[in-house]
Amino acid sequence: MKTFLSLIALAVIVSGQTKREVTVAAAANLSGVFQEVGRSFEAATGIHPVFSFASTAQLSMQIDAGAPFDVFAAADVEHVDQLVKKRLIVAGSRAVYATGILALWSPNASVSRIEDLPKAKVIALAKPELAPYGAAARESLRKLGIWDRVGPRIVYADNISMAKQYGSSGNADAVFTAYSLVMKEGGKVIPISETLHAPLDQAIGIVAHSKNQVAAREFVRFLVQGKGREILRRSGYR
Repeated sequence: MKTFLSLIALAVIVSGQTKREVTVAAAANLSGVFQEVGRSFEAATGIHPVFSFASTAQLSMQIDAGAPFDVFAAADVEHVDQLVKKRLIVAGSRAVYATGILALWSPNASVSRIEDLPKAKVIALAKPELAPYGAAARESLRKLGIWDRVGPRIVYADNISMAKQYGSSGNADAVFTAYSLVMKEGGKVIPISETLHAPLDQAIGIVAHSKNQVAAREFVRFLVQGKGREILRRSGYR
């Protein structure tokens, strides 16, 4: 019996050692869709993805500081390209995997179009210096000529998931966030025209100091060329 139990313990240890994982630094706008992507990827490959969500700028700084990520899925291309130049992202792995859609969400439907924002009491958006969707929101408001009018009503969040929480909790009656995060929410969801801001192209790449390059390549391939593309498309990305 003692020998049998020892064999079971050894099997558990070996199993734990051989389980494959990939650690993905992912922009906050992906917090919803990557749950489905992760399940589908693990079913297809046997590799368990571990996601760390934050703003693109915050994740970029963490990679620059040596954070142990295998893959970086950003909300823009600029931060990935900067890391490529620093040789912190494998140059040949860099690819655009999606184009995001900026949306204005009014949980109580008090705002029915972007031009009505001056009527809103509190407007939430991610800090433009940290989050590409926040920068796109600011650019859109400036193009419409209402940035100065709505500025005093804006509250800033570190990322767009946190901005959404302002609306979910009732602390904001208008929120700029990713369409993918609110496409199934109640209230009023208004996709913002791409003519009002630069395209929200989103890039991915393998972190150069990753010790898990094979699994990282499989995740990037799944997202760029595999089933991940279809999941992104039906989840509010172009």
